[in-house]
Amino acid sequence: MKKLNLESMSLDELWQLHEELNQLLSDRLNAEKRALEKRLAQLRRENEAASVPAAPAERQRRPYPQVHPKYRNLKAPYETWSGRGKQPKWLTAALRTGRSIDDFLIAGG
Repeated sequence: MKKLNLESMSLDELWQLHEELNQLLSDRLNAEKRALEKRLAQLRRENEAASVPAAPAERQRRPYPQVHPKYRNLKAPYETWSGRGKQPKWLTAALRTGRSIDDFLIAGG
């Protein structure tokens, strides 16, 4: 590349050189940006392909013993509760009326 003597150039020549450099830089930056965007798209596709499992593995549930009911609704005997988890509405309503939870115990349970 030849060495330019910028001091000896006129203002118009310097301005022309400035415009040529701007155009050259713009072209090269755009080309590099397109190449980087293409590479990024390729990496995204590879990442998506790698993150999709071939076959989703079914996790085995831990076997839990059956829990028998301890409480029964006296008005609707088919409604029962084991004593685990949130209290059912029928029991909550009965307890609010002043009844004891022992009133709903299943005999022998």
